[in-house]
Amino acid sequence: MSLRGGQPLLRRAGYLVIPAVFAISMMAAPAAMAQVQPSDGFASSTQGLVADDAALAGAFASPAPISGAAGESSGHYGYHSHDWSSHLTFEGGGGANAPIGNDQPFITWGGNFTVGAGYKFTDRISALIEYQFMDNKLPGGLIADAKAEGGHAHIWSFTVAPVIDLFPKRKNSVYVTGGGGFYRKVTSFTDPEEVEECYYFCGIGYENVVVSHFSSNQGGLNVGLGFTHKLGSASTGGDDRLKLYAEARYLWINTPGLNSTDGLGTTGLIPVTIGLRF
Repeated sequence: MSLRGGQPLLRRAGYLVIPAVFAISMMAAPAAMAQVQPSDGFASSTQGLVADDAALAGAFASPAPISGAAGESSGHYGYHSHDWSSHLTFEGGGGANAPIGNDQPFITWGGNFTVGAGYKFTDRISALIEYQFMDNKLPGGLIADAKAEGGHAHIWSFTVAPVIDLFPKRKNSVYVTGGGGFYRKVTSFTDPEEVEECYYFCGIGYENVVVSHFSSNQGGLNVGLGFTHKLGSASTGGDDRLKLYAEARYLWINTPGLNSTDGLGTTGLIPVTIGLRF
């Protein structure tokens, strides 16, 4: 197999892989003046003036900040702040997909890559807009029926996914998620084709070329369960927003039926994804 022909395998393998603290200074000049020892005949009057000035300055000096308020103003980076940007949340991960039920004759195992961004309304509830790309193989029987030697199904989507964290204060938590949106599925059949390849030297190699394909655009739904582990701790000055997550979802896509020219019936998959969320 040529290096170029092995690129799909390498691509599938690739899937499986924070405010500054401000200090408030106190007025030190009056205190320093109070410590000056006079050296002339005006000592007593000078001391009196200095004492009066120090008392006056003390009356108008800013009160020392309360530790609780200072903690709130400096705070830890995250949704503890009232700044809207601290409520933004992001995720990224990858994993594998498994077919289920009656879909196994039409699609098989593959990999996925997922990224998302959204808004954290409370410690417990957030919502993300997710983009996911899935690269799945086709079963040998389906490839043979198409009189081809290879094939794959590419599915990409834009969906809205609410997330409910069941134990948001704990270091380890469980969440439920689910949603839906737009899915596009492209099923392609390929044959190897001779090509001239030049790396350190030139020669004849083989590259898989799409000889036929069909595509469809449709809606889909997903629901799943996940686990999170906080990688930092606010109590020790770390960022408690960064989490490792692992989840599994049931995905249903309303692909056109088998008698249509652009579908093989509804598509059901279980994507398992591992990544980071913050």
